[in-house]
Amino acid sequence: MRVSNFTVIYDANVLYPNFLRDVLLRLAVTDLFRARWTEDIHQEWMRSVLRDRPELESKILRTRELMDSHVKDAIVTGYQDLIGGLQLPDPNDRHVLAAAIKSHAQLIITWNHQDFPAEALEPYGVRTQNPDDFIIDLLELDAATVFLAIERHRTGLKCPPFAPDDYIAALQRQRLTKASTVLRTLWHPHSS
Repeated sequence: MRVSNFTVIYDANVLYPNFLRDVLLRLAVTDLFRARWTEDIHQEWMRSVLRDRPELESKILRTRELMDSHVKDAIVTGYQDLIGGLQLPDPNDRHVLAAAIKSHAQLIITWNHQDFPAEALEPYGVRTQNPDDFIIDLLELDAATVFLAIERHRTGLKCPPFAPDDYIAALQRQRLTKASTVLRTLWHPHSS
């Protein structure tokens, strides 16, 4: 059962890095919010990965399949007719806003805020947020659930395994500096 109707669209740039994608997907199955994406967003992040690492094609296809099967109702459809009426600095980003509008999303999780100016999103009740601030908001909402999802991700990493401090370093490499600081205090509550 879905606990929250709060809906977010994951932009392709947050799905491109494997580690960040895995963190965001672990959070998506907590039911604290609804994570959504489209076939176009899939194609965008997959094309970028395969451009840099063509040998990963079969793994990327499997990842896509797992994403779609584990996150309930993730795929947004029927948004294409909205694209032509939208104005953004980069016309290639209009599909993301169209998907947000169609799915009644409140947030687009992205690193590229300049591609989605607030004045273009405001009429649709949508805004952007970077993954770090998004995770901080989730931690403030329900730290225990978020920490459990993060801990499951950390302990699921086997090649190589990640100690908490290694995981924190990996989060920092993904520019999740605020989230890594909060998570460090959860793993090491008595450190100063």
